[in-house]
Amino acid sequence: MKQAMILAAGKGERMRPLTDNMPKPLLEAGGKPLLQYHLENLSRAGVSRIVINHARHGKLIESRFGNGRAFGVEIAYSTEGETPLGTGGGIKLALPLLGPGPFIVVNADIWTDYDFLRLPAGPAGLAHLVLVDNPDHHLQGDFCLVDGMLSEQSGDRYTYSGIGVFKPELIAACPETIFPLGPLLRAAVSRGEITGELHTGHWLDVGTPERLSRLDHLLRGVQK
Repeated sequence: MKQAMILAAGKGERMRPLTDNMPKPLLEAGGKPLLQYHLENLSRAGVSRIVINHARHGKLIESRFGNGRAFGVEIAYSTEGETPLGTGGGIKLALPLLGPGPFIVVNADIWTDYDFLRLPAGPAGLAHLVLVDNPDHHLQGDFCLVDGMLSEQSGDRYTYSGIGVFKPELIAACPETIFPLGPLLRAAVSRGEITGELHTGHWLDVGTPERLSRLDHLLRGVQK
């Protein structure tokens, strides 16, 4: 898998005041910006080109990471301006930068020890999603996992980790406007077009200052 997209255009409102003058992906834990962990892990997995979308304060991301050569990758930026297009709209805008084949998608505001080499180069359906055990703030979960297929019908529910492999066909027919990714995924799941796997290692949705502090302590080897 040579192409990836990091979704970094969120407003980070739950992180305020930390995000008043800085995009959430540049917030640091363990001495590094959140986004840098993804760049390093994707590079180790052989990804050579990464598209990063951004909105408010996004130029700070470009200034920090530049063309990506320091991380062994090529970075292209998809600029959304002051108003983010949502997870779905952001991917739609970036499709011309991603090319015709499948690509990895990673939410910028997560941290994980997941090995991206485990992802299939080409999903059997429209997408392949990595699921995790439900965190305290999302106990209801998102999808069931039955024999490698995602379902909403039966079984234990797990949370979508923000990591997946997408085919462009999942997004290509959508209009260029603001829209979330969730409804597209749920519709494709209902048609039996999305496979999945469960990651049982470390994963954290770094969506609040408290979780950022928790991650910082984890990465620095400090027990709270």
